[in-house]
Amino acid sequence: MSKKAKKRLIIAIILLVLALLSAWGFTMRTVSYDVKSPKLQSGMRIVFISDLHNCFYGGTDQSGIIDEVRKAAPDIVIFGGDVVDAWGGTKHALTLMKALSAEYPCFYSPGNHEEMRKDTEEFYEQVREICPLLMGDFSETVVNGEKVRIYGAEDSVAWGKHKTQLDECFDTLDGSLYNILVAHQPEQIDAYLGEGLNNKDNFDLILSGHAHGGQWRIPKLLDQGLYAPDQGIFPDYTQGMYEYDGTVHIISVGLARPLRMIFIPRIFNRPELSVIDINR
Repeated sequence: MSKKAKKRLIIAIILLVLALLSAWGFTMRTVSYDVKSPKLQSGMRIVFISDLHNCFYGGTDQSGIIDEVRKAAPDIVIFGGDVVDAWGGTKHALTLMKALSAEYPCFYSPGNHEEMRKDTEEFYEQVREICPLLMGDFSETVVNGEKVRIYGAEDSVAWGKHKTQLDECFDTLDGSLYNILVAHQPEQIDAYLGEGLNNKDNFDLILSGHAHGGQWRIPKLLDQGLYAPDQGIFPDYTQGMYEYDGTVHIISVGLARPLRMIFIPRIFNRPELSVIDINR
């Protein structure tokens, strides 16, 4: 084989490997988290769907995600921020939300991309017809005979009616119940934990996304990824479960796989459907 042919073969192999890594990075996986809490006697299972960015799995009917959710058999489904992009359509996100809300109690708190859209309020009105939209407030539900509150705040600085959405959430916390906060941006964890506030109660579970797992990850070496929005290079909070003195923080790598990610493929960082079990 000539030197030129060998060079072409090596380039072809490299391109094939990169293509396979990119394709693998677009394949959804289900990630399970086990959380302990003395507050829930009967336990609870949550499916957390974050950073969908209007993508679809298994066809435009979202059958790929719906089938996985059915396998998980959750008590509730929570949609985190960026279910849609700052631009483009909303059809695939709404298809999924409608389908799952017909089978499970669903709750939704938005992120930065929803707020950047020109049709934000129109989209929110469509969502309100499907499930509670949480922005500085909460929805209370009964799971296996026990009351649970789900709060939502876009981040620690987004404003609500009179205070930041996060402050409004803290104002109505009931420490006797199991309290979940859906707050999109994980790097703001100090604020979500009530740092600097004189509150006697904190959230039991905080759910975030936004960081997309750091985009490029190398197991054991670059576990939190190479880059994340609002954290920059070598971020600290992109995926996994953290515990802070009674509060558990779970960060999903999300389900984003838009076409623009062809230029920044997910490497060793597959999209994630999060299944969270909470038991005594």
